[in-house]
Amino acid sequence: MPESRSRKKPVTPKPAPVAREEGPNPPWFAPTFIALLILGLVWVVVTYISQGRLPIPPLGSWNLAVGFGFILVGFGMTMRWR
Repeated sequence: MPESRSRKKPVTPKPAPVAREEGPNPPWFAPTFIALLILGLVWVVVTYISQGRLPIPPLGSWNLAVGFGFILVGFGMTMRWR
């Protein structure tokens, strides 16, 4: 007995995702992330040199965390730079 042809639905292509056009960064963006990176580096170096007594004495060794926090925020801003 002959087989009937199978019915196939027409394949409709999915529309490609539309990329948003984002404008350039504001003029303060690059100087801010560079300043944060440098500030974090200086903060960590001062903490190491002063053995945790500076820049904020009550924080002690937590000054390293503050310095690395500045560095991480600055690095995160570099990911958004256009």
